[in-house]
Amino acid sequence: MQRRQFLQLSAAASAASILPSSVLWPRYRPGLPSQRPPLEKRNFTSTALEEQIHQVKRAIPDEELAWLFENCYPNTLDTTVDAGELDGKPDTFVITGDIDAMWLRDSCAQVWPYLPLIRKDEPLRLLINGLVRRQARCVLLDPYANAFYKDSSRKSEWDEDRPPLLPGVHERKWEVDSLCYAVRLSHGYWKASGDNSPFDDDWDKAMRLIVDTFRTEQRKNGESPYYFTRETTWMTDAPPFNGKGRPIRPVGLIASMFRPSDDATVFPFLIPSNLFAIQSLQQLAEMFDVIKRDKAFAASCRAFAEEVKQAVQRYAVVKHLNYGRIYAYEVDGYGNALFQDDANVPSLMSLAYLGVHTAKDPLYRHTRRFLLSNHNPYYFQGKAAEGQASPHSGLRRIWPMGIILRAMTATGDEEILHCLRMLKATHAGTGFMHEAFDMDDPEDFTRKWFAWANTLFGELIVKIYEERPELLKRV
Repeated sequence: MQRRQFLQLSAAASAASILPSSVLWPRYRPGLPSQRPPLEKRNFTSTALEEQIHQVKRAIPDEELAWLFENCYPNTLDTTVDAGELDGKPDTFVITGDIDAMWLRDSCAQVWPYLPLIRKDEPLRLLINGLVRRQARCVLLDPYANAFYKDSSRKSEWDEDRPPLLPGVHERKWEVDSLCYAVRLSHGYWKASGDNSPFDDDWDKAMRLIVDTFRTEQRKNGESPYYFTRETTWMTDAPPFNGKGRPIRPVGLIASMFRPSDDATVFPFLIPSNLFAIQSLQQLAEMFDVIKRDKAFAASCRAFAEEVKQAVQRYAVVKHLNYGRIYAYEVDGYGNALFQDDANVPSLMSLAYLGVHTAKDPLYRHTRRFLLSNHNPYYFQGKAAEGQASPHSGLRRIWPMGIILRAMTATGDEEILHCLRMLKATHAGTGFMHEAFDMDDPEDFTRKWFAWANTLFGELIVKIYEERPELLKRV
């Protein structure tokens, strides 16, 4: 088996610090030299990806946009992957960037844009094969955990959280989407490669555990074994009421104590994550039908998906004062609803990106119109840009990821161009995307090394190249 060995980069312990951008990355000089690591220091090199970068760059006349693409798109492979073998099988660990731990969500999203290349790049296929296996092991270790270490002897900075963390767990914030991403990667890998080899007994047990966890978190009997407390002054760091969350009325939806931002939910039924779960259950049904030949389990997954879908339609499609019937962001089953969004994925904006809706679906379009309005409390308009934000980063910071997703789900050329121009204007001279930046001053940003945002930007450019290449000549 041909494998590449990787150098594991050291990473900063915290993503929350905000430093002057000149401290974090060198400013670009005339000529825009590459911000990628030297070839010998890259964690992984994909021949297919390098060919794609070269091809797409030739279609981008704007030097700065081409430079951004070349820096960002391979960032996951250049700097965050650590791959090899475990028990004679592929094994891959993917850190987020400046936090030296692997999130189920981020790791899937980071490699997702590379899936179309794996049929012509065997080492890349094995890398993603190894990540499917690693994620299954993580789920089996603790299905309520969101982030993990490769070295199980490492002590987490959150070691004082309660309940105590298991060895190998970095953080234990229960997020429905974390388990959905493990399913998404498995299904995406299978569809892209036709390879069934990662779907062994451990994977089978992990997927069944995902479904069992979803059922437990419907809380039909009013109970859940999950709670989470943390000594903190940041109110979004833990759910209220001794870590159990606000009251819910069991209606068939799945409770999520945290959002994809790792912030605690207000109302525990997080609707983008429930919609994502519907999709995941449908994907599991297909895989257990075709790969595992377990018709009974496949049927139970389909029935579960339909139950959650009906609950979403009844309790989460709500009439807004200005926009008619749209999706609420969170609900509690009692009739209370929260109207907002969060720039992380899954979000309401990202539903068309994830394939939950088409971009032209009326319900999605009405919801999206609200999201891009001043009726959305986390849509900011400043001197530097306008875009979706997140409570996670405060009341002035726009997320490049939100701008990227807006472009990904747009149906008109001018909106896409507007997003591209904002992204080009707000990287603060670093050549990379960040977590968030001040709406008036993009030099004031968070997270110098956020591989998911970088790779997602590359995915956007590839999408435009394949679907609307003429737009790349107009930026």
